[in-house]
Amino acid sequence: MDFEIREDRQPQGRKKLMREREAYFRLMQQGVSNTEACRIVGINRRTGKRWRYGRGSSGSNKAAPPINTVEPPSVPSRYLSEAERIHIADRLREKATVREIAAELGRSPSTISREVRRNQHSGSGAYRPHAAQARADARRPRPKPRKINQNPELRAAVQAMLDEKWSPEQICHALRAQFPDRPEMHVVHETVYQALYVQGRGQLRRELAGALRSGRARRRPQRQANCRQPRFTTPMVMISERPAEAEDRAVPGHWEGDLIIGKDGKSAIGTLVERATRYVMLLHLPGDHGAEAVFTALTTTVQTLPAHLTRSLTWDQGSEMARHAEFTLATDIPVYFCDPASPWQRGSNENTNGLLRQYFPKGTDLSAHSPEHLAAVADQLNRRPRKTLDWETPAERLHKLLAA
Repeated sequence: MDFEIREDRQPQGRKKLMREREAYFRLMQQGVSNTEACRIVGINRRTGKRWRYGRGSSGSNKAAPPINTVEPPSVPSRYLSEAERIHIADRLREKATVREIAAELGRSPSTISREVRRNQHSGSGAYRPHAAQARADARRPRPKPRKINQNPELRAAVQAMLDEKWSPEQICHALRAQFPDRPEMHVVHETVYQALYVQGRGQLRRELAGALRSGRARRRPQRQANCRQPRFTTPMVMISERPAEAEDRAVPGHWEGDLIIGKDGKSAIGTLVERATRYVMLLHLPGDHGAEAVFTALTTTVQTLPAHLTRSLTWDQGSEMARHAEFTLATDIPVYFCDPASPWQRGSNENTNGLLRQYFPKGTDLSAHSPEHLAAVADQLNRRPRKTLDWETPAERLHKLLAA
């Protein structure tokens, strides 16, 4: 041991005893008795007891003023150490706040509050550092049995919803709604993701690419969207002039539109999304996706809608909308164009296009899909619960609007 007994045992003040305190706890961890550890370090036995059990915990002596007695480790650790837990117990007995303790340890206040909440005694509510350390050590070993793998009923329910192409977050909310009084059937969406990521080890039986919309078997950080150069030069009405009622989604009937492109740019499907309800309609473009084809398909589709659901259309600056003025004359629907390289201005449509790629993968021939198949895909999307709609489906929300 690299600590030597102090020859000068005169009082040195609280801050000068930090090395002694660290050495004392190292000796205690090695199994040395309190008396022997205090003799080696050169402190009074009562001092050692106060370090172990907290200052001011008994007797009439007032608790000493708080000081930072635990230095943050030179290499940040993800887990609290036993010395940190002892410090937490000491300071809690001194009635220190969570934020004060966190500042002394160089930790987040939420780390300290979570530690106390998880590891305090279930009966008395007291926080005991050595028992807390034992609980933490018992929880730490990996791998742990997964909840989905242990419950066949839960696994079957999750699998059935994945077959319907629901996202893990949609699944976890649906399970809580279907089984409100059965916590064993409740999972968070991260549990479903983790079960999918260990697909090769037998958690869920389907291929990962068929379960997640991204088709990826591992997480990937977000990438910046590719910037699109403006291709539309005819006079346009910009999105800044769109009515405020379209921006706040308070009034239905404002749509966003775009194309998803197939293999080699030779095929496409038109997409329309209503901003208030997220209701989806798809345009069949079997031949080409030029201005003439898009004008015809778009005009035919929107004319099937009630008048109060055709207030505006927002599109990007793609050349397929070259006949936007004729479209407005034919349908009485004004067209507003996004700024260049600003896909977030059509956020609902961009999100829907991402969902549709689960049905129409990139690099495939989109002209092979019939109008009936496009209608079936749109129907499935419109029957899928959405977080932004408080877990209602677009079809349900649209039906309420039409009924009203």
